[in-house]
Amino acid sequence: MRKGKVREHWASRFGLILAMAGNAIGLGNFLRFPVQAAANGGGAFMIPYFVALLFLGIPLMWVEWALGRLGGTKGHGTAPGMFEMIWKSRAAKYFGLLGIALPLCVVIYYTFIESWTLAFCFYSANGTLSQMANAHSFHDFFNGYLGGNGYTAAYVFFVLTVLANLVVMWRGVSGGIEKLARVAMPMLFIFAAILVVRTLTLGSPVPGHPERNVFNGLAFLWNPQFDRLSETKIWIAAAGQVFFTLSVGFGVISCYASYLRKSDDIALSGLSTVTLNETAEVVLGGSLAIPLAFAFLGAGAVTAIAGEGPFSLAFVTMPLIFKGMPFGQLLSTIWFTLLFFAGITSSVALAQAAIAFMEDEIGWSRQKAVGAISFVIFACGNLVMFGPGVLGEIDFWAGTIGIVIFALIEVILFIWIFGADKAWAEINAGADIKLPRIVYYVLKYITPIYLAALVVAWTAQDGISVALMKGVSAGEVPWRWGARLLIAVILGALIILIRRSRHLKKDEAHSHG
Repeated sequence: MRKGKVREHWASRFGLILAMAGNAIGLGNFLRFPVQAAANGGGAFMIPYFVALLFLGIPLMWVEWALGRLGGTKGHGTAPGMFEMIWKSRAAKYFGLLGIALPLCVVIYYTFIESWTLAFCFYSANGTLSQMANAHSFHDFFNGYLGGNGYTAAYVFFVLTVLANLVVMWRGVSGGIEKLARVAMPMLFIFAAILVVRTLTLGSPVPGHPERNVFNGLAFLWNPQFDRLSETKIWIAAAGQVFFTLSVGFGVISCYASYLRKSDDIALSGLSTVTLNETAEVVLGGSLAIPLAFAFLGAGAVTAIAGEGPFSLAFVTMPLIFKGMPFGQLLSTIWFTLLFFAGITSSVALAQAAIAFMEDEIGWSRQKAVGAISFVIFACGNLVMFGPGVLGEIDFWAGTIGIVIFALIEVILFIWIFGADKAWAEINAGADIKLPRIVYYVLKYITPIYLAALVVAWTAQDGISVALMKGVSAGEVPWRWGARLLIAVILGALIILIRRSRHLKKDEAHSHG
């Protein structure tokens, strides 16, 4: 950070917790989680899920909060500066570039998906969706929106979504992101609660099928299939969901935490954000889409829907279900508004890491940084929009395997190189609660071993086949190579910027002088 520049701070602890929760609570809570649970053993999925939450998610969350607060006291809001601060090596800052590249790559496609929720909120409110006759018409409408009708509407809503994100980011951390969270997060929980209450009071909506009711739908989702716990892929899927749901491994939590004051609590605040997130995911997200689909469509249809993935559930199945309910147009509008709030609070968080890097290490004004990052999101978003397979390719390398590798790097640097005792003291500094000593040993031994095992398992299960593009159609191959080139260009550009950063060079000279 340039001399004389004063870094922002969160205006209040309440606003910080809501903003951190907004970062974590995203589309995955209401879409990805119920699909993952339904497809991976129902209630049995929750066993590896909570194991991963306790031994990966929560420990990593505290690591990133502590690393971020420590970095912020030295003017570093992103991983390159933070890593160089705790590891006196010229290589440290280059390991840290993943903490900027990963969220930047993810926000490029995430913003496009977010724009779908804004569009379907509009189509729900104006009655377009209520005019659809059946599942086929909803399916055709969604596919038409994504390209069959010439991309016109999709492009308009994508531009509007980029602009909405730009406005929030332009106003800064406390004036934009925190104010958004103060409005969006309470509204999200209110809307989710309305939908859950309506769902639980639905009864048996299909005449002649009393077995199709919401409570049997909840049983379908949560009855454990214990025989599936021996499947490695379920443990990997559960760990992946925990990474998504808490937003660990992206470098975003540490970026947000860098705007804390040195004496601010992180132990209780971090646990509060986890509680909010798990409430949104397990209690609310687990009580909506799958139970509703079961009540209206039956068990066979739910199994098929889970196999199709979260997008079909959100944009085809849910509006179809709402159409058959009283006040369906209103409920559909609430559903997509909820998803948009979940999306935008996460997308501004993902973009903030790159913005903070431009501000702190390159010396740009916030407005210049926001303008540049918004342009990158918009320009690269066109590749995602028009390139078949691009979204999935970026999601795997940046949003799946990349975040696990980066989380492993974080833990090794903070716990083993910076020092477990110093890291433990940093986590507990200013804490409003006393963390049990067992957490120290989890951080030092269990979490890094767990992460290393995930990297190996993920690589063996998906990495090799994805790298070799097995099963990819000939038409998608050049687009997927384009996605890889985009990731390489982003990494290359960040390396150049890191090398040119006078602030980082000054820190490096000081640490090696």
